[in-house]
Amino acid sequence: MRDLVYTGFMSLDGVVDSPGGPEEGHRAGGWVFKDLEFVPEAWSLKGDELADTSALMFGRRSYEAFGSVWPGSEDHAAYKELPKYVVSTSISDDALVDGWGPTTVLRSVEDVAALKFGDGGAIFIHGSAELARNLSDAGLIDRYNLLVFPVLLGAGKSLFGRADRDKHMLTLRESETYSNGILKLVYEVTH
Repeated sequence: MRDLVYTGFMSLDGVVDSPGGPEEGHRAGGWVFKDLEFVPEAWSLKGDELADTSALMFGRRSYEAFGSVWPGSEDHAAYKELPKYVVSTSISDDALVDGWGPTTVLRSVEDVAALKFGDGGAIFIHGSAELARNLSDAGLIDRYNLLVFPVLLGAGKSLFGRADRDKHMLTLRESETYSNGILKLVYEVTH
């Protein structure tokens, strides 16, 4: 069975969208890179994840956003040839990014469950707040790798839904606090 890992930047009030820009349409877009001192060690989680990543998963909008930047980015060169999965009911094969490794479109949560219960290594979900929420509600996420920023945004998409569902217990696997107020939290879902 493959682990499904959500990795992302989150505000203290739970917002995970538009960390790098205004794509989601609210005034706080770009909040990750505003008003905080750059502390290199706070970003080490992103580099550490690469050793565990055997594939990437995105919702359609995140795939389109990352696909326009990551294929030519030196910072993301190690991701280039990794298999990618796009969970979308609307994306066409024509819209897939050329030269960015093998890409498979999954059309449902059930398709994700089938992939997860197959053979292979960890699959990391980047961005994709709606997808992560749906997969969390379905009990498919195994781990959360979060960098929590000391900011309250008041608008934006939350990683966690408010659906009436079974409780999921988490075990803290790793944590660290950085001088700029960012908090690294790595949680395993223990159900």
